[in-house]
Amino acid sequence: MPQDYLERILTARVYDVAQETPLELVPRLSHRLNNRLLLKREDMQSVFSFKLRGAYNKMAQLPPETLALGVIAASAGNHAQGVALGAKRLGTTATIVMPVTTPQVKVDAVAALGAAVILHGDTYDDAYAYARQLGADKGLTFIHPFDDPDVIAGQGTIGMEILRQCQQPIHAFCGDRGGAV
Repeated sequence: MPQDYLERILTARVYDVAQETPLELVPRLSHRLNNRLLLKREDMQSVFSFKLRGAYNKMAQLPPETLALGVIAASAGNHAQGVALGAKRLGTTATIVMPVTTPQVKVDAVAALGAAVILHGDTYDDAYAYARQLGADKGLTFIHPFDDPDVIAGQGTIGMEILRQCQQPIHAFCGDRGGAV
Protein backbone atom coordinates (compact mmCIF):
# COMPACT_ATOMS: atom_id res chain seq x y z
CA MET A 1 0.00 0.00 0.00
CA PRO A 2 2.75 2.64 0.68
CA GLN A 3 4.06 2.16 -2.88
CA ASP A 4 0.54 2.71 -4.21
CA TYR A 5 0.24 6.00 -2.31
CA LEU A 6 3.67 7.13 -3.47
CA GLU A 7 2.67 6.51 -7.09
CA ARG A 8 -0.65 8.29 -6.53
CA ILE A 9 1.13 11.33 -5.03
CA LEU A 10 3.69 11.48 -7.82
CA THR A 11 0.97 11.36 -10.48
CA ALA A 12 -1.60 13.53 -8.67
CA ARG A 13 -3.26 16.20 -10.77
CA VAL A 14 -3.26 19.26 -8.55
CA TYR A 15 -1.31 21.93 -10.39
CA ASP A 16 -4.24 22.93 -12.59
CA VAL A 17 -5.62 24.68 -9.47
CA ALA A 18 -2.81 24.65 -6.90
CA GLN A 19 0.55 26.31 -6.89
CA GLU A 20 3.72 25.06 -5.26
CA THR A 21 3.81 27.18 -2.15
CA PRO A 22 6.99 28.33 -0.43
CA LEU A 23 8.48 26.76 2.66
CA GLU A 24 9.43 29.74 4.81
CA LEU A 25 11.65 30.05 7.85
CA VAL A 26 9.99 31.58 10.91
CA PRO A 27 13.03 33.31 12.41
CA ARG A 28 11.73 34.68 15.72
CA LEU A 29 9.87 31.53 16.71
CA SER A 30 12.81 29.40 15.55
CA HIS A 31 15.10 31.42 17.80
CA ARG A 32 12.69 31.18 20.72
CA LEU A 33 12.40 27.40 20.30
CA ASN A 34 16.12 27.00 19.65
CA ASN A 35 15.24 25.08 16.51
CA ARG A 36 14.63 25.69 12.82
CA LEU A 37 10.90 26.09 12.19
CA LEU A 38 9.59 26.19 8.63
CA LEU A 39 6.01 26.86 7.55
CA LYS A 40 4.45 25.58 4.32
CA ARG A 41 2.47 28.58 3.06
CA GLU A 42 -0.74 26.91 1.89
CA ASP A 43 -2.56 30.09 2.88
CA MET A 44 -1.22 31.42 -0.45
CA GLN A 45 -3.48 29.10 -2.45
CA SER A 46 -6.40 30.76 -4.22
CA VAL A 47 -8.80 29.36 -1.60
CA PHE A 48 -6.30 29.90 1.26
CA SER A 49 -6.03 26.20 2.15
CA PHE A 50 -4.43 22.94 1.06
CA LYS A 51 -7.87 21.32 0.81
CA LEU A 52 -8.25 22.12 -2.89
CA ARG A 53 -5.36 19.74 -3.70
CA GLY A 54 -7.20 16.62 -2.57
CA ALA A 55 -10.62 17.68 -3.78
CA TYR A 56 -9.36 18.54 -7.25
CA ASN A 57 -7.24 15.41 -7.58
CA LYS A 58 -10.25 13.24 -6.68
CA MET A 59 -12.47 14.95 -9.25
CA ALA A 60 -9.76 14.91 -11.94
CA GLN A 61 -9.55 11.11 -11.55
CA LEU A 62 -13.27 10.59 -12.20
CA PRO A 63 -14.34 9.22 -15.58
CA PRO A 64 -15.83 11.99 -17.76
CA GLU A 65 -19.31 10.45 -17.71
CA THR A 66 -19.27 10.33 -13.89
CA LEU A 67 -17.89 13.85 -13.58
CA ALA A 68 -20.58 15.13 -15.94
CA LEU A 69 -23.26 14.08 -13.43
CA GLY A 70 -21.86 16.45 -10.81
CA VAL A 71 -20.28 16.19 -7.40
CA ILE A 72 -21.44 16.76 -3.85
CA ALA A 73 -19.62 17.39 -0.58
CA ALA A 74 -20.28 18.24 3.03
CA SER A 75 -18.14 20.96 4.54
CA ALA A 76 -18.09 23.97 6.77
CA GLY A 77 -15.52 25.85 4.74
CA ASN A 78 -12.14 24.94 3.28
CA HIS A 79 -13.04 21.63 1.64
CA ALA A 80 -16.19 23.25 0.24
CA GLN A 81 -14.14 25.93 -1.50
CA GLY A 82 -11.74 23.32 -2.90
CA VAL A 83 -14.60 21.24 -4.31
CA ALA A 84 -16.33 24.32 -5.73
CA LEU A 85 -13.17 25.57 -7.43
CA GLY A 86 -12.31 22.10 -8.73
CA ALA A 87 -15.78 21.61 -10.17
CA LYS A 88 -15.66 25.00 -11.85
CA ARG A 89 -12.28 24.24 -13.46
CA LEU A 90 -13.39 20.78 -14.57
CA GLY A 91 -16.69 22.06 -16.00
CA THR A 92 -19.07 20.20 -13.72
CA THR A 93 -21.59 21.16 -11.08
CA ALA A 94 -20.95 21.06 -7.36
CA THR A 95 -23.45 20.92 -4.53
CA ILE A 96 -22.09 21.70 -1.09
CA VAL A 97 -24.08 20.89 2.04
CA MET A 98 -23.01 23.11 4.92
CA PRO A 99 -24.30 23.24 8.51
CA VAL A 100 -26.62 26.17 9.18
CA THR A 101 -24.03 27.38 11.71
CA THR A 102 -21.45 28.01 8.95
CA PRO A 103 -20.26 31.63 8.91
CA GLN A 104 -21.86 33.61 6.08
CA VAL A 105 -18.45 34.62 4.71
CA LYS A 106 -17.69 30.93 4.02
CA VAL A 107 -21.11 30.32 2.46
CA ASP A 108 -20.60 33.35 0.21
CA ALA A 109 -17.09 32.23 -0.79
CA VAL A 110 -18.39 28.83 -1.90
CA ALA A 111 -21.32 30.32 -3.79
CA ALA A 112 -18.99 32.83 -5.50
CA LEU A 113 -17.10 29.84 -6.94
CA GLY A 114 -20.30 28.63 -8.60
CA ALA A 115 -21.39 25.84 -6.27
CA ALA A 116 -24.95 25.33 -5.14
CA VAL A 117 -25.01 25.69 -1.35
CA ILE A 118 -27.53 23.87 0.81
CA LEU A 119 -27.61 24.73 4.52
CA HIS A 120 -28.69 21.70 6.53
CA GLY A 121 -28.37 20.68 10.17
CA ASP A 122 -26.57 22.18 13.09
CA THR A 123 -23.38 20.12 12.81
CA TYR A 124 -21.00 18.79 10.21
CA ASP A 125 -22.33 15.28 10.90
CA ASP A 126 -25.86 16.42 10.03
CA ALA A 127 -24.63 18.04 6.80
CA TYR A 128 -22.55 14.95 5.96
CA ALA A 129 -25.46 12.53 6.38
CA TYR A 130 -27.73 14.73 4.26
CA ALA A 131 -25.08 15.16 1.54
CA ARG A 132 -24.51 11.39 1.35
CA GLN A 133 -28.24 10.74 1.00
CA LEU A 134 -28.83 13.55 -1.50
CA GLY A 135 -25.83 12.42 -3.54
CA ALA A 136 -27.12 8.85 -3.67
CA ASP A 137 -30.60 10.03 -4.65
CA LYS A 138 -29.33 12.28 -7.47
CA GLY A 139 -26.41 10.18 -8.72
CA LEU A 140 -23.76 12.68 -7.62
CA THR A 141 -20.24 11.61 -6.65
CA PHE A 142 -19.46 12.37 -3.02
CA ILE A 143 -16.07 14.05 -2.54
CA HIS A 144 -14.90 13.11 0.94
CA PRO A 145 -12.74 15.70 2.72
CA PHE A 146 -10.05 13.20 3.76
CA ASP A 147 -11.01 9.52 3.70
CA ASP A 148 -10.32 8.75 0.04
CA PRO A 149 -7.07 7.58 -1.60
CA ASP A 150 -7.21 10.22 -4.36
CA VAL A 151 -7.90 13.00 -1.85
CA ILE A 152 -5.01 11.75 0.31
CA ALA A 153 -2.71 11.65 -2.72
CA GLY A 154 -3.62 15.19 -3.76
CA GLN A 155 -2.92 16.48 -0.27
CA GLY A 156 0.24 14.36 -0.18
CA THR A 157 1.75 16.57 -2.87
CA ILE A 158 2.53 18.97 -0.02
CA GLY A 159 4.94 16.43 1.44
CA MET A 160 6.56 15.93 -1.95
CA GLU A 161 7.10 19.68 -2.22
CA ILE A 162 8.54 19.91 1.29
CA LEU A 163 11.06 17.17 0.56
CA ARG A 164 12.09 18.95 -2.62
CA GLN A 165 12.30 22.37 -0.94
CA CYS A 166 14.16 21.39 2.24
CA GLN A 167 17.55 19.77 1.72
CA GLN A 168 18.35 19.41 5.43
CA PRO A 169 17.13 16.50 7.55
CA ILE A 170 13.54 16.92 8.70
CA HIS A 171 12.88 15.79 12.26
CA ALA A 172 9.17 16.44 12.55
CA PHE A 173 6.10 17.40 10.55
CA CYS A 174 3.19 19.12 12.22
CA GLY A 175 -0.01 19.52 10.31
CA ASP A 176 -3.09 21.62 10.57
CA ARG A 177 -6.18 20.15 8.99
CA GLY A 178 -6.98 23.55 7.58
CA GLY A 179 -9.70 24.64 9.95
CA ALA A 180 -13.22 23.44 9.33
CA VAL A 181 -13.74 20.40 7.14
